[in-house]
Amino acid sequence: MDNNNDKNVKQLNSFLRGEIAAVETYNQAIEKVEAPPVRTTLAQVRDSHNERVLKLTQKIRQLGGVPDKHSGVWGTFAKAVEGTAKVGGVGPAISALEEGEDHGLSDYKGDLSDLSADLQHFIVSEVLPAQRLTHDVMSRLQKTV
Repeated sequence: MDNNNDKNVKQLNSFLRGEIAAVETYNQAIEKVEAPPVRTTLAQVRDSHNERVLKLTQKIRQLGGVPDKHSGVWGTFAKAVEGTAKVGGVGPAISALEEGEDHGLSDYKGDLSDLSADLQHFIVSEVLPAQRLTHDVMSRLQKTV
């Protein structure tokens, strides 16, 4: 891999770790939430993040890179949400999840320029719209719990 390709793979892996952490976090939250409509919404958001895991993994492989398999430091966020759900209930857990969606949106927007033009297009057209949607879903959910 050339230096630019290395840089692209490194950035895509950073996005991938965030998405893996999101899937882990939503899985933990789903286990703690009892209200069926909230569980359904959380499962839909988790599935959207999982689709992004698959897309990012595929793109990294296409570039000849090795996709990360673990969330790394992002996993600590998942543990924090689990603890919040245990102690404070569904409201604080949803707030923490919504905050995670904010952070994910900010990461994509802030680090987009670190990618080559074709990968910027991939993120803008195939990943960012889903991130905006899950962010909006969680923002609406936060207002109802």
